[in-house]
Amino acid sequence: MSDTPFGFGLPPEEPDDGDEGKKKDQQSGGGQGPANPFGFGGLPGAGGLGGPGADNPLAAMFGSLNPTDLGAAFQQLGQMLSYEGGPVNWDMAKQIARQTVAQGTSDGTKDASVGPAERKAVEEAVRLADLWLDDATSLPSGSASAVAWSRAEWVEATLPAWQELVDPVAERVGAAMGDVLPEEMQAMAGPLIGMMRSMGGAMFGTQIGQAVGVLAGEVVGSTDIGLPLGPAGKAALLPANVEAFGKDLGVPLDEVRLYLALREAAHQRLFAHVPWLRSHLFGAVDGYARGIKVDTAKLEDVVGQFDPQNPEQLQDALQQGMFQPEDTPEQKAALARLETALALVEGWVDAVVHSAAKPRLSSADALRETLRRRRATGGPAEQTFATLIGLELRPRRLRDASRLWASLTDARGVDGRDGLWAHPDMLPTATDLDDPDGFVHREQLDFSELDKMLGEAAGSSTDKPDPHKPDLRKDDDGKDDDTE
Repeated sequence: MSDTPFGFGLPPEEPDDGDEGKKKDQQSGGGQGPANPFGFGGLPGAGGLGGPGADNPLAAMFGSLNPTDLGAAFQQLGQMLSYEGGPVNWDMAKQIARQTVAQGTSDGTKDASVGPAERKAVEEAVRLADLWLDDATSLPSGSASAVAWSRAEWVEATLPAWQELVDPVAERVGAAMGDVLPEEMQAMAGPLIGMMRSMGGAMFGTQIGQAVGVLAGEVVGSTDIGLPLGPAGKAALLPANVEAFGKDLGVPLDEVRLYLALREAAHQRLFAHVPWLRSHLFGAVDGYARGIKVDTAKLEDVVGQFDPQNPEQLQDALQQGMFQPEDTPEQKAALARLETALALVEGWVDAVVHSAAKPRLSSADALRETLRRRRATGGPAEQTFATLIGLELRPRRLRDASRLWASLTDARGVDGRDGLWAHPDMLPTATDLDDPDGFVHREQLDFSELDKMLGEAAGSSTDKPDPHKPDLRKDDDGKDDDTE
């Protein structure tokens, strides 16, 4: 660990060559000059914090300052790092995500407001999709409304869900940042520990904002990762991304939009009419996050040797990942539960949408395979998210789950298949995905019949003979009616 707390060095001495030396030092960003006061590195593909560009918040804040103005600059930075709303600075995350969206995707596509014609096209696609799904599932429509979002609108609508997903992990990191100092120093370094936790919140906010902003350029709706990220009851599509998705497929845009609307509407039905499902999925994510191990050795090394002259250091530490899942039975079980739950959701949607689309869309098979491969590989934003919190939100066994749901449809019908969503204990397990035929033909306990049996048992317990009342089942002589 460095001699100075958290590696913050003293200000450089004045150069001997006067004003020319000052000017040269500022231009080169050397020492601890204003070119990059805290060394927040640039973000890949987005300019990021501390990098060049007029729309960069820290560059705009510090880039043109003279050394004499550093006091005011640090005061502004202190305000930015004084966020106390949680382990992640979500104000910063939102700002970075919006900036990333505004810069456009890697192919140069810019975000734009959704026009009336696009909104109408999305509404009609979702309405038709719901009609088709009525024949493919017993679950009624879950889309109270259909909306067409720009990428910026997707960011705004989904940030609350990202907060629920990320905060448990970020909270562990925030605690770890306060533990990297020796115990004898922690009492004296209370304010610095608080500052480091705030800085951790800022770093997490920056990275999550970057990931969410990039993901906004890839997603086509509100349920792309298998989790309900948007408000309940809103089936959402992003027209710009829908068009980009179908650009090189050789499929008419109307068919692409309709197929994606089928998937979005199917997700909405499932989450609307299986009330325990959302908490089950988010609870599985939270359970997995609690078992994640923070690499405190790497964190201590980064904090202890932090050098403002190396602005990419903090950035690289997060990008390389500081989180490893505990190799324990509990953590393995949590991961298996999460992966199985995601696979069952995506597999059900895949099977139901294929059943609805196959007789009606000539491109159904091609679109299905394209989406399967897309979910299996993931995009750069999903990979960034996996690096940040050590979790890949991908249904690894989507094909197995889809086959199982299709077999259940053949064996038990639509009602029998969808009835399994009545209770989490009725759903297939990871082992069942290995042996779908065994699960399909296994006798399933009907919870409604169980409730009926329990009710009858409770009722019969109240029908015991009262010794103070005559037994109407016997004659006056005490013999049973059916005996002679």
